[in-house]
Amino acid sequence: MTKNIIEVNNLEHSYGSVKAVDNISFNVKQGEIFSFLGPNGAGKSTVINILTTLRKIQKGEARVNGYDVAKESKSVRRSIGIVFQMLCLDHEMTVAENLDYHGKIYSMPKKERKKRIDELLILTDLENKRNTLAKDLSGGMKRRLELARGLMTKPAVLFLDEPTVGFDIQTRMRMWEYLREIKKEGTTIFLTTHYMEEADQLSDRISIIDHGKIIVTGNADELKNKLGKDLIYLETSNNKIAAEILRSLKSVKSVTEDTKSLRILIGEDVTHVLPQIMEKIRGEGIDITTVNIKKPSMDDVFVHYTGRELREGNEKEKQQGTEPLGELE
Repeated sequence: MTKNIIEVNNLEHSYGSVKAVDNISFNVKQGEIFSFLGPNGAGKSTVINILTTLRKIQKGEARVNGYDVAKESKSVRRSIGIVFQMLCLDHEMTVAENLDYHGKIYSMPKKERKKRIDELLILTDLENKRNTLAKDLSGGMKRRLELARGLMTKPAVLFLDEPTVGFDIQTRMRMWEYLREIKKEGTTIFLTTHYMEEADQLSDRISIIDHGKIIVTGNADELKNKLGKDLIYLETSNNKIAAEILRSLKSVKSVTEDTKSLRILIGEDVTHVLPQIMEKIRGEGIDITTVNIKKPSMDDVFVHYTGRELREGNEKEKQQGTEPLGELE
């Protein structure tokens, strides 16, 4: 039976009167990729900072690799690797020197450091950049070097806080491949993300977190299947009244209104339900202008459990001055 490598019980953390983490409990299994999916300000980074001993526990308990985060912080730090959202390399050192220096901090013997550096340069496709200064790397290469540094000590758990923020989708997908290779090494990966597709494609399990609370946990297929086989999207001449009509139908599990359309979650076969829905709405004198049927996505899951959409745009990133990371090559 796979053991839990992270265990969190009734964790709470506040900044003044603001409760960033609100009595959450969860576990992460050894060897899995586990994701916290949620918007900026949901509490994701606070949880990572607590688990990596960067913030003290205010209330609750947490264990990482069998060690109590509050009482055995040194042992926790020896068990983990961290890649922060913001780059924090020594830009005046070469790629190899950055890795070697990190190994020295952890008292790794010279022979072991050299062997590990060679392994990681192959893993992250940085062999040809061994003697390149970090400041001369592209943004994507810097992120790969951050990954390599986080793996230098062969951590039991690698924490990644928004590891692909600023990447375009093609570059993000390349990074996912590197993370899957890291998992094959036996490393457990705990990552935070606000990208739906990232959580969907990469994770063994996902916890949706919002306003400091864990809303639901499961693998991507489980979460989507809970919503049903199909979703109906309708645009009508009066969405407000149409939504009220739909909510009165037994076959309709939920109706969510957005700016243009109605997102309808049904509990029966769509081929039987859709004609009934259309007949009922038209019978009230409302025109149906658009009908779409689709399989549930992680975006639909998030809306179902939180009542709102998680925007994947970069508006907040732009406001925070996040530097585009560019290509991985």
